[in-house]
Amino acid sequence: MSDRESRHQQSMQKLKARVDEKVASATEQRGLLLVFTGNGKGKTTAAWGTVTRALGYGYRVGVVQFIKGLWECGERDRLEEDPNLDVAIMATGFTWDTQNREADTRACGEVWVEAERLLADPAVYLVVLDEITYMLKFGYLDIATVKQALENRPPEQTVIITGRNAHRELTAMADTVTEMQEVRHAFNNGLQARRGIDY
Repeated sequence: MSDRESRHQQSMQKLKARVDEKVASATEQRGLLLVFTGNGKGKTTAAWGTVTRALGYGYRVGVVQFIKGLWECGERDRLEEDPNLDVAIMATGFTWDTQNREADTRACGEVWVEAERLLADPAVYLVVLDEITYMLKFGYLDIATVKQALENRPPEQTVIITGRNAHRELTAMADTVTEMQEVRHAFNNGLQARRGIDY
């Protein structure tokens, strides 16, 4: 074995030892709070992937869509017949389409009632609050109300929050924060969103 191969093998053994040590020290079991944020594509897609994973194990899942609910959604269309999936959709779609703050606030409040119901149900293993960051940014929801519901949820329940510009108090309380960073986006080069790929 060459010196280079020997150094590589030693480096891999050290890495494995560090990983094994972290695995051994991870002893706490509870639900998590995950935040998928940033300007890059894929936040909602990642959340639906986790929904699919949880449903695959037979867990109950709730998804609340605050902005894109009226748009086509291939994942929702494929999974919505699963008896373990509960989906609530904000009726107004994109807020900048309606230009009606009163109607948007009312619609947000109505779907938030569904979110609170899911967040209080110990039988629901995973809750996705899709695009809720916009509701906080636009002032349709109060951060204290959202934080209280998250803090008081059942201990085994995991929550995924998606959307750009996640509120700093949400990222501070989250167990995992993933920021999707845009390097290049097809839309900026004149390419339309593609059915089955983008939605």
